[in-house]
Amino acid sequence: MTVKTDIDIAREANKMPIQKIGAKLGIPSEELVPYGHDKAKVSADFIQAQTGKNDGKLILVTAISPTPAGEGKTTTTVGLGDGLNAIGKKAAICIREASLGPCFGMKGGAAGGGYAQVVPMEDMNLHFTGDFHAITSAHNLLSAMIDNHIYWGNKLDIDSRRVTWKRVLDMNDRALREITASLGGVTNGFPREAGFDITVASEVMAILCLSNDLEDLQNRLGNIIVAYRRDRSPVYCRDLQADGAMTVLLKDAMQPNLVQTLENNPAFVHGGPFANIAHGCNSVVSTKTALKLADYVVTEAGFGADLGAEKFLNIKCRKAGIAPDAIVIVATIRALKMNGGVAKADLGAENASAVLEGCANLGRHIENIKQFGVPAIVAINHFTGDTEAEIETVRKYVAAQGAEAVICKHWADGSKGTIDLANKVVDTIENGAAQFAPLYPDEMPLFEKIETVAKRIYRADEVLADKKIRDQLKSWEGAGYGDLPVCMAKTQYSFSTDPELRGAPNGHSVPIREVRLSAGAGFVVVVCGQIMTMPGLPRVPSAEAIHLDDNGDIQGLF
Repeated sequence: MTVKTDIDIAREANKMPIQKIGAKLGIPSEELVPYGHDKAKVSADFIQAQTGKNDGKLILVTAISPTPAGEGKTTTTVGLGDGLNAIGKKAAICIREASLGPCFGMKGGAAGGGYAQVVPMEDMNLHFTGDFHAITSAHNLLSAMIDNHIYWGNKLDIDSRRVTWKRVLDMNDRALREITASLGGVTNGFPREAGFDITVASEVMAILCLSNDLEDLQNRLGNIIVAYRRDRSPVYCRDLQADGAMTVLLKDAMQPNLVQTLENNPAFVHGGPFANIAHGCNSVVSTKTALKLADYVVTEAGFGADLGAEKFLNIKCRKAGIAPDAIVIVATIRALKMNGGVAKADLGAENASAVLEGCANLGRHIENIKQFGVPAIVAINHFTGDTEAEIETVRKYVAAQGAEAVICKHWADGSKGTIDLANKVVDTIENGAAQFAPLYPDEMPLFEKIETVAKRIYRADEVLADKKIRDQLKSWEGAGYGDLPVCMAKTQYSFSTDPELRGAPNGHSVPIREVRLSAGAGFVVVVCGQIMTMPGLPRVPSAEAIHLDDNGDIQGLF
């Protein structure tokens, strides 16, 4: 029997016209800006008109620490949304857009999988509605205006050695991490060291995802610090008068995209910061819009709960004034085995003891979520090779942590495979157990916020930061930025900064390499260990398998 791939399943989708999907949420067709027949943007006027309506219930889907075995966080997000609709609830999904970097690098796609997908899958994983291109263009316009200002006399007295604004590209390209710009003579400007980040790490991406409307967007863009003068005073984007043109480039990108699941349920797909180098959540405007239109909204946060969920709860919820009513932690038996020390090649053999060993990672995430005052439910994303003994091991372990584990078979069965999870989520929410609170208050000093996350979430003994970093944090506090949350940039593969240290390590150190002030987005980025804000391609990138077949169809995208 030939096993269908994700892309095969997506191509067989019986899609509805996007106007019918919008109608399920009460969005009139004239308030949708269609991009073809199966995707559209929701108009800003319609979104503004929803102000004052009551919010639905918010469900966050997160996961254990990622492994090469796979966890299925986005797939579970889609499956749960379909499951809630299947039990008669008016539910919508909010996920992030895919970056071309990982699509052609390691991951291959980001629209769910099996029979729990968002479509059009190929469009979503490639150019979609052009939001990432708009963000890239707006970011690089600012870069060009910085160098142009310096070239034409430098009225702002920018110290070219202290330009902090890099360029961006939505592709994994390690060769561009550090470059020398403006070589070639007088007509090309003043040579200086520069570099590239990936678009998802751009502060413009973070700003778009945290802004409420175009006015808020332009104000935040204007607050971006792009460089410093010789006296160390900051130069802002608005000083270069770039914020207006950047807002024009982002006008359409600011509006959330509406698509559908394989079961024709509404899904908002908007924004895409990575949780290992940014805050890792879809846009505030799409989440808030969904909450006004649906009774239940299922959203995700990137990578494991120590990264994505922590930032969702400490940054996005704080900034947006929202709070989750329940949190689902996704795990697979295979990934738990890997956390228990089993090699990828040996995952097919039953090994309940390794599952139990790996459950320490899951238990740590459950404990962390409880610190925020939100009930946690574990979703076991089922694989056909999972044995009953292994599943029962997880159930018993999770029960001992005061939570419940629910088997989910959405990859194979769609909404039928998440009925139990949907009912459990609804029961949990109706019991009203959530009493959400961020992990730290606004007024806590920046370094103490970093220590709080490192010690309470990562279980580190100490944070290692030299005097230069500590002095930089204090100077930002003196400049009025001390009330900002911290955005930890570190490896997604471990609670520590060592990607090889799986499970639930204790007593490690968190070294800080640098700190960056994202004054427009409204947080301080803390770069830990060897994490890169411009990834590289793996030895065998997914791009090598992606091609058009004889029928002109895309193959290799999954």
